[in-house]
Amino acid sequence: MIHVIIGTKAQLIKMAPLLAYFNYHGIAYHYISTGQHKETIDDILSNFNLRTPDILLYNGPDITSIKQMAVWGAKLLWQTFWNRQKVFPGNRRNSIVLVHGDTFSTLLGALMGKFAKLKIGHVESGLRSFNFFHPFPEEITRLLTFKLSDYYFCPGEWAVKNLTKEKGLKINTAFNTLHESLQIALPSIERITDVDIPLYTYAVATLHRYENIYKADALARLVNLIEQIATSCPLLFILHKPTEINLKKFGYYQRLAGNSRIELRPRYDYFRFIKLLYGAHFVVSDGGSNQEECYYLGKPVILLRQSTERKEGLGKNCVLSYYNPQMIDDFLNNVDKYRHTFKPQTKSPCQLITQQCLPFVEQIDEKL
Repeated sequence: MIHVIIGTKAQLIKMAPLLAYFNYHGIAYHYISTGQHKETIDDILSNFNLRTPDILLYNGPDITSIKQMAVWGAKLLWQTFWNRQKVFPGNRRNSIVLVHGDTFSTLLGALMGKFAKLKIGHVESGLRSFNFFHPFPEEITRLLTFKLSDYYFCPGEWAVKNLTKEKGLKINTAFNTLHESLQIALPSIERITDVDIPLYTYAVATLHRYENIYKADALARLVNLIEQIATSCPLLFILHKPTEINLKKFGYYQRLAGNSRIELRPRYDYFRFIKLLYGAHFVVSDGGSNQEECYYLGKPVILLRQSTERKEGLGKNCVLSYYNPQMIDDFLNNVDKYRHTFKPQTKSPCQLITQQCLPFVEQIDEKL
């Protein structure tokens, strides 16, 4: 049996094409949700025509703080330990648990699978920033997940090389499953009419990382940089819930809301967000997924981060700012030189991941 554990919006977006691939080929899988995030999850499932989770482990408010994660994670591990057959039904002797990325749900899912004595497959494995505090806690989460994994699905040779000390099978998927998410989304965006796309040139900003928003001085620096960028191009600032909460907590929300060059907008489902992103002049982000999306789209992006665990786009369409105002100004003055064309490989990541999961498949289409 293939068990797929997903907890956040970003994980679902990147695992959606794999689940769609399973559906197309008649491959049975068991979808477990940790319930870490719920905002727009139903919309994303609808975007990709996927079913709701087979089991929901938590049905409370979104988990957004370290303290909440600790309590929530302990409860879910305890729940799994005593209810392994319910959480992981079927023949556990021939089962694999697929987890994705670097969130707390990733580590939690790997631990749950190990408690049940199952094989662990880590999708988007091998990424490293080599800095425990940038990004935090994701770098630590990845290292711990590596130790628990048996199969490593790596989006590139660089990621494979980062796992030389780890046991288990390393599979180079060449690029990320997010590319396939985009391939599903792009044909649909022309049919979407309920997103307000400005008639003027605009940029999209989306910022949410722990190191940027949870301390007053870090958030102040971020707000100053956003205001600097907005003088060059009007910004549509997409508000993640933790970002909105902390902007209000530290007194910056009204300051941004009152800036005529900045429009605060709520989060969208994936297809609507991609429509907005597709029309943007450039993107301002601190997220790894946005870095990848912009690389696959050939869209200029400036990262408000100290370091990144991803290679996609660096030196091409992507500039890592190190929070340096001069580097940001240079990007803004030369945006057009950061456009490029991405050329994908012939085999898809979903196809390569599925091939390794075949020994654990209970039902399969003869076409595969």
